Amino acid sequence: MNEEIKEYIKEKLKLVPEKPGSYQMKNKDGLIIYVGKAKNLKRRVSSYFNKTQTGKTLMLVNDIYDFEYIVTSTELESLILEITLIKKYNPKYNILLKDDKSYPYIEFTKEKYPRLKVVRNINRKKNKNKLYGPYPNVSAARKTVNIINRVYPLRKCEVLKKELCLYYHIGECLGYCKKEIDKNKLEIITNEIISFLNGNSDIIKEKLIKQMEKASQDMNYERALEIRDMLNDIDITLKKQQMSLNAKYNFDVFNFYRHNNYLSIEVFYIREGLMFGRHDTILNVVEDSDEALTEYIIKFYEKNNILPKEIIVPSIIDKDLLSQFLNIKVSSPTKGDIKKLLDLASENAKIKLEEKEKTLSKSEEARLDALKELKEILNTDNISRMEAFDNSHLFGTFYVGGMVVFDDFLPNKNLYRKYKIDANVKDDLGAMREVLYRRYYRVLMGEEEKCDLIVIDGGENQVNVCKEIIDSLKLNIKIIGLKKNDKHKTSSLIDENLNEIPLDRHSNLFIFLSKIQEEVHNYAISYHRQIKSKGTLSSLLDMVEGIGEVRKKELLKKFGSLKKLKEASIEELETVLNKDVANNLFNYLKSL
Repeated sequence: MNEEIKEYIKEKLKLVPEKPGSYQMKNKDGLIIYVGKAKNLKRRVSSYFNKTQTGKTLMLVNDIYDFEYIVTSTELESLILEITLIKKYNPKYNILLKDDKSYPYIEFTKEKYPRLKVVRNINRKKNKNKLYGPYPNVSAARKTVNIINRVYPLRKCEVLKKELCLYYHIGECLGYCKKEIDKNKLEIITNEIISFLNGNSDIIKEKLIKQMEKASQDMNYERALEIRDMLNDIDITLKKQQMSLNAKYNFDVFNFYRHNNYLSIEVFYIREGLMFGRHDTILNVVEDSDEALTEYIIKFYEKNNILPKEIIVPSIIDKDLLSQFLNIKVSSPTKGDIKKLLDLASENAKIKLEEKEKTLSKSEEARLDALKELKEILNTDNISRMEAFDNSHLFGTFYVGGMVVFDDFLPNKNLYRKYKIDANVKDDLGAMREVLYRRYYRVLMGEEEKCDLIVIDGGENQVNVCKEIIDSLKLNIKIIGLKKNDKHKTSSLIDENLNEIPLDRHSNLFIFLSKIQEEVHNYAISYHRQIKSKGTLSSLLDMVEGIGEVRKKELLKKFGSLKKLKEASIEELETVLNKDVANNLFNYLKSL
């Protein structure tokens, strides 16, 4: 931050009111790079500039060229505004949880003939079925469902069949599609399954032991061995730790341990008085611990969906504020068994951070060193957001493109993009030209944010194509190409002036650029495989610009086969598609 910017910010700080609100930090391009909230805006915003900062917070402060703020009536309003703005602008220095998983749940459906299945990404407002979890170990969830389905003859099919299936004939289904079902028997099955999912495994174990003994008596030793393995799964894989708790309801426990800018967070899932599972994560944060943990908890439930009856948090958290936002009970016990559990979560968070901090610090140093080296090579201080591109095709046809985004060499998966490429494109440079134009035309029109650097997998020809597109749109974005040697190994960097700069294969810059190169390559290939896996006709329709899932289903319903689709006239295609898309599809099919 130069002296002119420092003076500008110093004068602007004098005008900030001592009221609650949300503040937004901006970079040199006017992009929002951090959003926060405060009870006292003046005190909080000033703290970034009147204290000695380190690590990620120092990087943030060095990136700040301006700030804005919005005054609110209450702190709850400022929290709601903060979360809303984070969703809208996806700021690089906020907690994004981009790599966190959404854990699976076991769903027991409330249908006439219930089913049991493993589900993710649940809409808790619309879902009326019974849900159990979350299961941090997805294999445990699947094994649980498998065991229950083997022991109890539940309905297995999504839609009732017209004829009895194999499950009925092997005794794992009651034949719901054809047979009259005893409601009392079904109710007993349902109650026993619910009891098991709530932690009581005795009934199922007794059933399995009897089945195992019968199989042994019948000398069906293979079946007996299979049942023994299922019993082991219950005792080991599905075992839940009994807690000495009087609270026999569902609640989650959050606690943390912080050292420097690293915040280690531990979550315990307590279900019916049982330790059901745990989750841990380590974040590099710029906020105070209470703000960072509050933001994390809110985003945690946005991603993992199911809110328990209560959450337990450390005393530094504003319980009333979080409770109002999530609309559930939030507590900070000061004594008793749940307080011991809260302390245990903090102890586990500390152990996890102490185990990994040395590795994390080393990785952080290497990343910053790579960023510094790249800035020196390109003779600029303004390199943060990088966008890399690659294409994938099948024998020179069915091209698709992929774009990955890295902020300071950290992946920002929320901003990854996939591109269908025009069927008339038959070469890599043509595919690259189309993707780059489509991407940066949106930047030109203000629909997307501008990056600082474009990373192209290729040499002079690829860099020239990129430069041609960027110049035609009159955008000021730096470009580099990653050139391979005759052994097809990346060996040098090509800048926008076509200067070739050798890369030391042992340098941090080479390592981090290789990570970007590998990430975009895998991303483009996975998209291509995804399209191919949908089937021939479906895949072909995916390649046509303007045809999404709804139109594709309508075309498949109307024409049914590739042969009939190729025989269709433009007029017939226009009964499903608008004129431009119908023309695109017609010309595409004729080129096959």
